[in-house]
Amino acid sequence: MSSQAVLAFSTAGDVANGLPFGWDVAGLQRGVLIYLGISSLAFVLVWGLGLLRRS
Repeated sequence: MSSQAVLAFSTAGDVANGLPFGWDVAGLQRGVLIYLGISSLAFVLVWGLGLLRRS
């Protein structure tokens, strides 16, 4: 019985066939960077609005 660990890859080539939606590694990296950018912008916006309302 063979079991594959989901997050244990030895090279980037190992993950190429296991990505969701048929993405490649570059597409996944781009998606993650977009997500992190938008979530960081939302965090700063909420923090800034809270700071303005408090003062």
